[in-house]
Amino acid sequence: MNAKVRLGEFLQTRRSQLQPEDLGIPDFGERRRVPGLRREELASLAGVSVSYYTRLEQGQSLNASPQVLDAIARALRLEEAERLHLHNLARSSATGPGSGRGRRPAPERVTEATGQLLEVLAQVPALVTGRRGDVLAWNRLGHALFAGHLDPGAPDRSAQRPNMARLVFLDAHTRDLYADWPAKARAVVGNLRLVAGRHPDDTALHALVGELSAKSADFASMWADHRVTACAVATYGMRHPLVGPLTVTQQTLSQGPGQEQGQNIVVATTEADSPARTTLALLDQVTSQHGPARPGVRASSS
Repeated sequence: MNAKVRLGEFLQTRRSQLQPEDLGIPDFGERRRVPGLRREELASLAGVSVSYYTRLEQGQSLNASPQVLDAIARALRLEEAERLHLHNLARSSATGPGSGRGRRPAPERVTEATGQLLEVLAQVPALVTGRRGDVLAWNRLGHALFAGHLDPGAPDRSAQRPNMARLVFLDAHTRDLYADWPAKARAVVGNLRLVAGRHPDDTALHALVGELSAKSADFASMWADHRVTACAVATYGMRHPLVGPLTVTQQTLSQGPGQEQGQNIVVATTEADSPARTTLALLDQVTSQHGPARPGVRASSS
């Protein structure tokens, strides 16, 4: 699917999700053939002509200014992450396919400094993910909390690296792990949408989306919704098979300038003096005694 189609589908889907009454638009009892706002209503709210907006939605207008895109974003009531996604889609539509299309993606590696950070965070579940959600490294407690049923050495082998989106949608253990699985699933899809807008030429990402769409009806439905989520902090109830229920706050820390682009450090924290803190300490104790002690995290070599 090219960038023009992605932009058009995003605009159409988000327009269909807005109800006229929510925006103070009278319907005079009219029967609407399609849900949501009409193109002329959205164009009026954004302060652009209907013909211009129609061309933009149909991929025929490739030079929308940032000001016009911001006006459309306000009319659609987009959140900040969604507004940036709209700009990314419009930019991709204007520039066309990038020079990287069709090339094999460069392998993602964890830097030595990031590996050292995981070692320091020994008492906190932590893992490093690439921009497509591949697990590049995890510390012992991160492995125990998120994927204790998998080989702890899997991230060291590029061909066997777990992918968080695949785990959430295709792995029964991970699905059962989250008490509110739909909330976790929507966050995963929303983040993938955001990444796809930033990296329209990432063939590996397109392949991942295609695989998940074919294998999971839930994913296909959520992907078609075009929701975009920048999920930096979220609280999840978890049902761990070894230690039982606990509530954690997952925080995604993006690597800054000069680091490996697109990599994130995901940590799970608990409130002080909470039952969840005690449960996490128990998980640490149980896995250190009975699980294979993993050696210090190394910088990835493949």
